[in-house]
Amino acid sequence: MEPHLENLFHDIPVETRSGDFNCRVEGLETDSRRVAPGSLFFALEGLKTNGNYYVEESIDRGARVIVSSKPAIHREGVCFLQVNDIRGVLARVARRFSQHPDRALDLVGITGTNGKTTVAHLVHYFLAGGGSRPGMLGTVKYDLGGRTLPANRTTPESPEIYSMLAQMRKHGCRQAVMEVSSHGIHQKRVQGLGFKAVAFLNLTRDHIDYHSSMEEYFEVKAGLFTGNTGRLPEVAVINIDDPRGRQLAERIPSGSRLVTFGESPDADFRAENLDLQASSTSFDLRWENDTAPVVAPLLGRFNVSNLLAAFALCHSLGCNLNILVERLKGFGGVPGRMERVDAGQPFNVLVDYAHTDDALKNALDMLRVITPNRLMAVFGCGGDRDRKKRPLMTRAVMERCDHCWATSDNPRSESPIAIFEDMKTGITDPARISFVEGRRRAISLALDNVRPGDCLLIAGKGHETYQEMGGSVLPFDDRLVALELLRKKRLTQP
Repeated sequence: MEPHLENLFHDIPVETRSGDFNCRVEGLETDSRRVAPGSLFFALEGLKTNGNYYVEESIDRGARVIVSSKPAIHREGVCFLQVNDIRGVLARVARRFSQHPDRALDLVGITGTNGKTTVAHLVHYFLAGGGSRPGMLGTVKYDLGGRTLPANRTTPESPEIYSMLAQMRKHGCRQAVMEVSSHGIHQKRVQGLGFKAVAFLNLTRDHIDYHSSMEEYFEVKAGLFTGNTGRLPEVAVINIDDPRGRQLAERIPSGSRLVTFGESPDADFRAENLDLQASSTSFDLRWENDTAPVVAPLLGRFNVSNLLAAFALCHSLGCNLNILVERLKGFGGVPGRMERVDAGQPFNVLVDYAHTDDALKNALDMLRVITPNRLMAVFGCGGDRDRKKRPLMTRAVMERCDHCWATSDNPRSESPIAIFEDMKTGITDPARISFVEGRRRAISLALDNVRPGDCLLIAGKGHETYQEMGGSVLPFDDRLVALELLRKKRLTQP
């Protein structure tokens, strides 16, 4: 199909329009700064700004078509279209412009508060080991088959998604793995995508600054499985150990095949005889009429759940699980997910992305089991986000650590001191927590206090290589900072 406006908007309702409807479209943009001659600019209304404010700028940059939810106006040489559901229209047009690349891919979607990145990396690793060339869109990176890019958001806008899926198709990919955020579902970035399989991992408190309640947060996630995104997945993979997962499993429409996982005895893919060690995790994987002993280089009970999700998803794509169980032994881990920082020191230093109270509980409970001496943590709470989870995070850390350092974690436009005030309402023992505004300083003080046999968790940022504060984005990588400080302090094995 030629990328003419008339073709792209075939059968899409338009309220009002002006200008030439039969012009060629060279590209789709939602950011006026990226508009080039011949672009179609969608003037989206966001939380922080409004694309309608940048219509004139986009025209000056060469936009030939403007799509808005506002009434069309006349401008010589420019076509204006007014539509009602602008985000839904954006997704439909983006899919057509990129020539339906999802039709050529077995597309796997993964949603849940915690674990999306780990499951996505596991599935990608398993599929790649089978000789295929899978793509991936996630929090850490975008693997497009022919090249890999650093990710700028978990679930991009629909034109970027379809453009990257088209690149995967071009480079011979036959499968693609996607992390799907609640924002991505709610803002219709994944509207119309044809998923082969989607997985629901869990639901715990997060993003309540965006969603009005946990119930709304759940309903948005559920929409990926119940047809609210426009199409039903072929297979719905659900964690029934999670109460919300069990609730969701009862709502899967007849047009999708339900597959469950968990430690629950009625799960289709289940883990039995768990053995959680300091350097590995083992369990018996049971599915259908088969059993396989699993030994994983991933730690903790929550990673057992992540592994079950990955196995169930790959099985839905036709993979041989006995082969995957063997392949798992070579899995190198996920950047910023329980990533060990090692400079030869006689104690453990781990960096993890945990930034909710539930994720912190899981991480620290696991580390407590494998730590012979004291368990300590550096953590913070993000600015311009749900304030009510700040004391919950503080309490979760304090209940599990011998000492912790509360510090900045992307304070954004908020004062770190104001964030600390919210966090302090969760304090259970003032003697076991220190508040340090500078994150580097907090890590340094923590390392000064760690002794042989202890464990220090640096939580909240994981793979991130920046710090958002005061309107600026500054370079900051917990892993590099910790490694540099360890070497400077010469905290190595005597």
